[in-house]
Amino acid sequence: MDEFDIVVIGGGSGGSAAAGRLSEDGKFKVCLIEAGGKNTDIRVRAPGLFPFLPPSTNWQFETVPQPGLNGRTGYQPRGRGLGGSSAINAMVYIRGCAWDYDNWAALGCDGWAYKDVLPIFRRAESNVRGADDYHGGDGPLTVSDQTHPNPGSVDFVEAAASLQLPRNPDFNGARFEGVGLYQVTQRNGERWTSARAYVEGNRDAGRLAVENGALVERVLIEDGRATGVVFMQGGKRRTIRARKAVILAGGVFGTAQLLLLSGIGPADHLREHGIPVVVDRPAVGENLQDHIDYVAGFETGGTVFTGTNLRTIFRTAGALWEWIRKRTGPMTTNYAEAGGFAKSSPDVAVPDLQFHFVPAILEDHGREKVKEAGFSGHVCVLRPESRGTVRLASADPAAAPLIDPGFLTDSRDMEIMKKGVRMLHRILTSPPLSRHGGKDRHATPLDDDAALEQMIRNRADTVYHPVGTARMGSDDAAVCDPRLRVRGVTGLYVADASIMPRLVSGNTNAPSIMIGERCADFVKADMAA
Repeated sequence: MDEFDIVVIGGGSGGSAAAGRLSEDGKFKVCLIEAGGKNTDIRVRAPGLFPFLPPSTNWQFETVPQPGLNGRTGYQPRGRGLGGSSAINAMVYIRGCAWDYDNWAALGCDGWAYKDVLPIFRRAESNVRGADDYHGGDGPLTVSDQTHPNPGSVDFVEAAASLQLPRNPDFNGARFEGVGLYQVTQRNGERWTSARAYVEGNRDAGRLAVENGALVERVLIEDGRATGVVFMQGGKRRTIRARKAVILAGGVFGTAQLLLLSGIGPADHLREHGIPVVVDRPAVGENLQDHIDYVAGFETGGTVFTGTNLRTIFRTAGALWEWIRKRTGPMTTNYAEAGGFAKSSPDVAVPDLQFHFVPAILEDHGREKVKEAGFSGHVCVLRPESRGTVRLASADPAAAPLIDPGFLTDSRDMEIMKKGVRMLHRILTSPPLSRHGGKDRHATPLDDDAALEQMIRNRADTVYHPVGTARMGSDDAAVCDPRLRVRGVTGLYVADASIMPRLVSGNTNAPSIMIGERCADFVKADMAA
């Protein structure tokens, strides 16, 4: 039986950061356990190939039928393998706004105000623009400007600016509102995952043990303390002991599922599945929040935008050859190249809408191949009021959990979404973007409120930012305390987006990495106490 000081479960954004920081100085014997592989495939490393990622990189979850989406089942892709969702996402580097973190502190999460987390974001980051009051210059996570944005993405920014949305060259700086080209987690034209940032160097130097292809079944809890994990690997059941701490970083769905499988959660639900109750904690699996997103598609033809026609295929082949030789050119695209943040009405304190512009037509999360060239515009509700749950489908660790985001079950989200769709269409039909002659694929009924609502319910889905199923807080009901310790079990921590009490106003990869960094700090401090 192997024994380590610290065991980290899950090699995604938060888990990689926690494992990397805890192992970097060699003081602790650390093991990282990951269900997937190493994610070294060229389709992971080449940014523009992520529509063609192998199935092994994605859990490909689905939701239960959603009443708010007219009974449809939603798609929930989640990264599998080292890097987690940072290995399959659009690489957009967004932290959220200062208000988000100040609100966490106001909700009882002491030490999580913006002034507390900004130094952690800076420490993690190596921005190609250099260090300043908001950015780091020598951290492990490389953040780059796009080197080859599509001309249509630039036109999107100009079209939005023509409607008085301010240009913003740095969404993670002094100002949050506005439009621009996103910075991306890339280094020298390659995707820079959390695993490349935090895990690979420590693993290769022998400071960090990594177990791939290992599906954790439960956390061992003895006399109220987390003492290890049980997992399946290569058809064999193994146990690894943890002398000091176990850190859960399986993601918003995986962490909730593993807590439940380990006997931590709503007692009645655990008993339904024959799981002995260790800690009756009703909040486990509750508080699920996600950004509900609507995608508008416009056909253009021509050579600016991407489709699946023969002309585009030849162009893509040439771009891939350039990337292989020089790591430059169109294959460095992150697809969601441009976008920004806006207020649905003047009385909103901070932006409650986010846009992503993609120089290709996306249908059904890219799973439906569209021959015609064109572009897509996304709009999502940043601070949804709708709440959902994660529950066990069975006590089998290999079974997918029951995921219910509760999309659009709160009418306030629909009202904001309708405003956002109308604003998005104004941008997509304004010059200079309108010069491409885009034709609305869905004949969106912008002037008919009831019809627009039905179209949104028929077409909206996630933009891949679930959080909150193991929320932190100072109240007794919270799953974790503000130092990310699971209440009721000594030595058990959580280091992923499931600890967020409220969803941040933007993409969640950078905040998840920050959470992993902070968890490592807390564990180190507890070890020294």
